[in-house]
Amino acid sequence: MKTKILTITLVLLTVVTSLSAQRRSYSNSYSNSYSSSDEYGHTLNIGLGIGGYSGYYGYIGHTLPVFDINYEFSVARNFTLAPFITLYSYSDNNYSSTVTPIGVKGTWYLDRFLNAGPRWDFYLAGSLGFALVNTTWNDNYYGDRGYYHSADPLYLDLHAGTEYHISKKVGMFLDLSTGVSTIGIAIH
Repeated sequence: MKTKILTITLVLLTVVTSLSAQRRSYSNSYSNSYSSSDEYGHTLNIGLGIGGYSGYYGYIGHTLPVFDINYEFSVARNFTLAPFITLYSYSDNNYSSTVTPIGVKGTWYLDRFLNAGPRWDFYLAGSLGFALVNTTWNDNYYGDRGYYHSADPLYLDLHAGTEYHISKKVGMFLDLSTGVSTIGIAIH
């Protein structure tokens, strides 16, 4: 399992490095110092949020606090990819679980379509990945230890979100999702 994780991590890093070397710069139609609707990517997004009932949260039955981090890079005009890692943990009287979803989020920016101002970004996205689950059972639990492994480790989530650019280098974002909804800071 560790070999698979290392291999996937190395592949993602290779893709990020090669695609970011091909970064395109588009003309800026705004004269101020904020990001325009034509420039995306090379952004570190750090968020806190909650997970819903679907996807890799499905077997718990309620929302949980999560930590999410991704690095977004440009692939084409108005489209980015962002490898991500998310973390949450849960425990009850019988067990404790740590879940680490890993995947890639593809984002299509709608700023040109919506005629958004230079301080705003609006987007639709989808994320695809898998969840690594580490469960530890209490010694005094004698029930079905396979019960909580019923969630599918592969998942697809849909997103809609926005970012407000506080400055050229920092923004605040809200990402609403079918899996993990987050609010956080974007560092450009």
